[in-house]
Parts: sequence; structure tokens; C-alpha cells
Amino acid sequence: MSNYTAPGNWCRPAGGISYLSVLPLSWEIGKKGSGLLVTVPAGVVFDASIPRGIRWLFDPHDRRYLKACALHDELLRRGWSRIDAGAVFHGALLADQVPAWRRVAMWLAVSLFKYA
Repeated sequence: MSNYTAPGNWCRPAGGISYLSVLPLSWEIGKKGSGLLVTVPAGVVFDASIPRGIRWLFDPHDRRYLKACALHDELLRRGWSRIDAGAVFHGALLADQVPAWRRVAMWLAVSLFKYA
């Protein structure tokens, strides 16, 4: 499993369900040593697009989700498909120890549906 490179205190709230990256966030796709690195640059606004009706179950401000959300949004901005970006999203959630049932539900949502 991969992991983040020096995540630290990398983002801050930007209003509503939006956040601003204040430091670069890098993720090595696949496994450590793959050489496939994606970086969310500082200054990028991203969000945790969780529909209002289920925010009681999936809090968009849960810190365990934010890195995965930033990576997913960055990959979509770069032209990745929803399915491919969703796979990276799932791996990032796993690295942040999000329980399996939540990961699967969130992966399905970002891979198959568009809320924005």
C-alpha cells in the first residue's frame, strides 16, 4: 500500500465543505517505490462533496477523508476518469484507516455518481 509524503498540517477550511491546500500533498500511486507520484499543489481549493442528506453518516469535515478528497479532485482536474480517480481515492482512504464499509460506499459514490 502507498502512503502520503510528508502530509503534516497541509490544509485549512475555506468555507462550507471546501478546503484550501496550504502545503503540497503528494501520494505515490500503487505502492511505495512505484515512482508514480501525484501532488496536489498548495493553493488548491477542494471539497468533500457529500450530499446533505447523508452528512449525518459521512461528515465532510472528517480529517480521514480530506487527503483522499483532495487527491480525487486533483486527478479529475488532470483529466483522469472517475473510475481511475476513484481507485486512487479508495487507496488513500485505506491509508487513512477509514473502515471498509465507508471506503466502499464512498468509492462507489465518487466512481459512479457526480454530485456537483
